[in-house]
Amino acid sequence: MSVPPEEDRRVGLRELRASAAEAISLLWHAATGDLLVFLVMTLASAAAPIATAWLTKVVIDRLTAPHGTVAGPALGMIVTGLVAAALPVSVRYLRARIGRSAGRIATERLFAAAENQVGLRPFEDPAFLDRLRLAQEGTGRVAELVDGLGGAIGGMLSLSGFIGSLLILSPAMTVLVLLAALPALVAELILSRRRSAMEWAVEQYYRREYFYGQLLTGVAAATEIRLFGIGAFLRARMIDERRRADAAHERMDRRELRAQGGLTALSALVAGVGLWWAITAAHEGRLSVGDVSMFLAAVIGVQAALAALTSAIAGGQARLLAFTHYVAVVRAEPDLPRAERGGAPRLRQGIELRDVWFRYGDDHPWVLRGVNLTIPYGHAVALVGLNGAGKSTLVKLLCRMYDPTRGRILWDGADLRDIPPAALRDRISAVFQDHMKYDMTAGENIGLGDLTALDDTGRLEGAAKRAGIHDRLAELPRGYDTPLTRMYLIGADKEDPVTGVVLSGGQWQRLALARAFVRGDRDLMILDEPSSGLDPEAEHEVHTRMREYRAGRTSLLISHRLSAVRDADRIVVLAGGRIAEQGTHDALLAAGGDYARLFRLQADGYREAG
Repeated sequence: MSVPPEEDRRVGLRELRASAAEAISLLWHAATGDLLVFLVMTLASAAAPIATAWLTKVVIDRLTAPHGTVAGPALGMIVTGLVAAALPVSVRYLRARIGRSAGRIATERLFAAAENQVGLRPFEDPAFLDRLRLAQEGTGRVAELVDGLGGAIGGMLSLSGFIGSLLILSPAMTVLVLLAALPALVAELILSRRRSAMEWAVEQYYRREYFYGQLLTGVAAATEIRLFGIGAFLRARMIDERRRADAAHERMDRRELRAQGGLTALSALVAGVGLWWAITAAHEGRLSVGDVSMFLAAVIGVQAALAALTSAIAGGQARLLAFTHYVAVVRAEPDLPRAERGGAPRLRQGIELRDVWFRYGDDHPWVLRGVNLTIPYGHAVALVGLNGAGKSTLVKLLCRMYDPTRGRILWDGADLRDIPPAALRDRISAVFQDHMKYDMTAGENIGLGDLTALDDTGRLEGAAKRAGIHDRLAELPRGYDTPLTRMYLIGADKEDPVTGVVLSGGQWQRLALARAFVRGDRDLMILDEPSSGLDPEAEHEVHTRMREYRAGRTSLLISHRLSAVRDADRIVVLAGGRIAEQGTHDALLAAGGDYARLFRLQADGYREAG
């Protein structure tokens, strides 16, 4: 992904200002006192070499002069040397403290901002995910922003002091040294911009490399990788992504080598010219020996200060450009408009979809096309249809992970857009086909469904019993406190890591049901393929439990197994994003439409199997 230089400069300048403001605010908020002390120590560290150079000049001049007294300046040199030696240790300590504090706050703000996104669209956008990954890396490098700030301030002080010293001795040489430094500053600024753009461009390679690495080392794909013998193929792809990133870095390194090599030679040439002038001037009596010493220290100091300042400015720009990804995430507007006040009323009438159309992007096909549907209060409505019919998308709209492209969804007459998302979702419980398996304890896996139940053993066990998983959890090594993972060490598990247990697919399915049941008396229960991982006997048991649980509740059922939805109050058949037919099980069979055809196909399959 290449960015035209003009566009990169325009966007970079605007974002750079926002990045600098955010960085300063973050550092100030994280450690105000430490930051002030750090800046004072940085100034003292920058002043020490200047003081040492002048004290050296005084000592040399007094040594060469008759009856010169050197005790005072010599003592000053000793004290300055001690200070110069001690300050860097303290500065590093403060830098680390500030970096940890700021990094912790930056991480909290970043993930709070990600959570601030209302729906799913940003997390299905590769560009946003690239930026989010770079922002996460940036939170661990906040201390580098402290370096840039300290380097710039210290460099300015050192440069001012040494330029003043050099001006006293030779204005002409001062101008020459400064002019020689300008190309270095411009080159470093350009190079830092190019490196920042390069890092943004190659992030896609690193994310794909990470994807392949997770496949090769994770348990989820381990069986298929070994059975199908595709490890070498995936590894080759992973290395190819790294090779592309390395090639981009190599091109950038070559640019820096050419530019910095030439600038180093220019600095050495200027220093050589200055040395020749100083020696000649001293030989002719225009400079004292102390002046020569001071001149050499000033030239070297100016060049070092310019190099440090250039590096600080260029490095600071690079760090701020990298920090723009963090700023972009924390300042991003929510992907969906969000009502801040009010709540979701208790459902008393029902949910209505009015002429709902939806597609995931302007260039994407329509997933839903003019859907009109009512889910009456206290009734069970089932959605059936082939893959891609729009069932899961409709569920996402009901949970307000997306807004309809056209049309409205009403909750007791209130548009979902006018209800705060958190309040709406607090009225909904759900089991999804792609349910989560949290690498946490058994109790936590259930309690995450309602955090108020996290420490309520009675509620956790009650939900587990309704889902038919209590007996299995109770017999685990530590009962509900048993970690359901062998990937991480959790709590006391660090002393005995073999206690981690991995459940079967059907047991995880029941745990997901328990997580939904622990939410208690919610207004809407969404059951999306809740028995897909269960054997026939367990499936029958679970459906019996769910029928009991949802009795009198408003519920939406989604299943490819039509026998699982036959007792729903209404069955809605989706086809091509539209409602093809709806009615009771018996009425749809009598109509002889798509539902009747699919039901008979499944029934025939069971008879043939028998």
